[in-house]
Amino acid sequence: MDNKTDKTILFKGIKTLVFAAMSLFMGPILLSFAFSKPEASLYYPLLIVGCLICAFAVFLMFKGIKLIMNSMFNKK
Repeated sequence: MDNKTDKTILFKGIKTLVFAAMSLFMGPILLSFAFSKPEASLYYPLLIVGCLICAFAVFLMFKGIKLIMNSMFNKK
């Protein structure tokens, strides 16, 4: 039984987690900008974009962890 880790899939998973970490910081920053001035004209666009980025960050985290686990257990 060969227990080698597929390094290309592992690096792809790590890269996905890096993008998830950047999104985890960017989403709440946009939400705090939106909530700081609710009477501004950009309130709803910033609120929508911030929520979408936060949801996308959660999706990227699950996808990155799945890729890393697939690389360790040789599922393709």
